[in-house]
Amino acid sequence: MTPSSVYSLQMPPMLIVEDSNEDFEAIQRFLERSPIKIQIVRCVNGEQALAFLYRTGSYSDRESAPRPRLIVLDLNLPGTDGREVLRRIKQDDNLKTIPVVVFTTSNNPKDIENCYQYGANSYIVKPINFAQLKRDIQTLVDYWFEVTTVADHLKD
Repeated sequence: MTPSSVYSLQMPPMLIVEDSNEDFEAIQRFLERSPIKIQIVRCVNGEQALAFLYRTGSYSDRESAPRPRLIVLDLNLPGTDGREVLRRIKQDDNLKTIPVVVFTTSNNPKDIENCYQYGANSYIVKPINFAQLKRDIQTLVDYWFEVTTVADHLKD
């Protein structure tokens, strides 16, 4: 085992809340090629993401729902949309310190403003160009998994 793979066993996962299989698979491909090995958990809608974060339903134990180190959140989800998920996360004392990066097709200034007002840590408009998507994902991983230090409760 290399040091990075030993470290990755202790690293909390990245929660990706994305309903588009195509977008998720592109992100997943780039993450699999990253030198930093990150466990990925995917939720396909807002209800599933909230169940995971609140550890309800099929996510009722810590093993099936570890606290994520980072949440990558699409805004335009079926049912409970990403705006509501973000609002709920950032209003909850147990969840609000988890970094949330909004990763969406919306470049609407109102969405951007609202997300930052709700407490988003970053807002990225999904690029159409695959090369730019790759750079964005690598920058995201480098920053949130190598550069930053997370709160201790996110490590459990």
